[in-house]
Amino acid sequence: MKKMIALILALVMALSLVACGGNNNTEDDTKDYASMSLEELKAELTTVTEGKLTMSTNATFPPYEMLADDGSFEGIDVEVAGAIAEKLGLELQIDDMSFDAALLAVQGDSPKADIVMAGVTVTEDRQLVMNFSDSYATGIQVVIVKEGSDIKSIDDLEGKKIGTQMGTTGYIYCSDTPENGGYGEENVIAYDSGITAVQALVNGQVDCVVIDNEPAQAYVKANAGLSILDTEFTNEDYAIGMNKGNACLLAAVNAAMAELKADGTFQKIVDKYIPAE
Repeated sequence: MKKMIALILALVMALSLVACGGNNNTEDDTKDYASMSLEELKAELTTVTEGKLTMSTNATFPPYEMLADDGSFEGIDVEVAGAIAEKLGLELQIDDMSFDAALLAVQGDSPKADIVMAGVTVTEDRQLVMNFSDSYATGIQVVIVKEGSDIKSIDDLEGKKIGTQMGTTGYIYCSDTPENGGYGEENVIAYDSGITAVQALVNGQVDCVVIDNEPAQAYVKANAGLSILDTEFTNEDYAIGMNKGNACLLAAVNAAMAELKADGTFQKIVDKYIPAE
């Protein structure tokens, strides 16, 4: 009998530990976080690491996230995340990794990051595995080619070797079947970063690169002999990705971002990296 009681007590303690130490995003599903004030949300907010807002990113996406000369992080997403963290009373921590890994870092029962910002486009498939904040920017997919290329428009991509960044919407769109508007997986090469894809174009390993407009502008400026087609490939919305189990964080990020837009902070950050023409 004593052994049985001890076993029951051990089981109860184990279950208690699981309940207390499981996913730190467990919340009261009956609460309407969207209707709460920022101060109320801050009082209930939980993050992966207490006192910090952990952001996963792929810092090869200028002007949204990139490495400065001193090795620190800079860019629109970096400064916006920092401003959001300040609004939430948290310290921003940035973890740099591949784009695919950055997306995965906020997913599942044990997320490694609170938010992912890396020029992340909202898609139906991604909405199945993560929450998205209100959109904060419009992304335009464009095509980079070598000057003198016989690719003059989107219509000329059929049968060409297309370079993209792994896991991005550029890769998703291009690698889809021709019936769905793509060019077939066999015609698309995915690289770890946009920089690597562009270098492959310079080296003649691909015929073009499909990537977001703002980093495309930076890559073309840094590599003589490249140009961007006048025709846009597609338009899409950027947003901040978060774990599906943390509705409080979603509401808090949206509330903080709304204040940053209202007081002009957000636009000042954008203007710093993308000056108005």
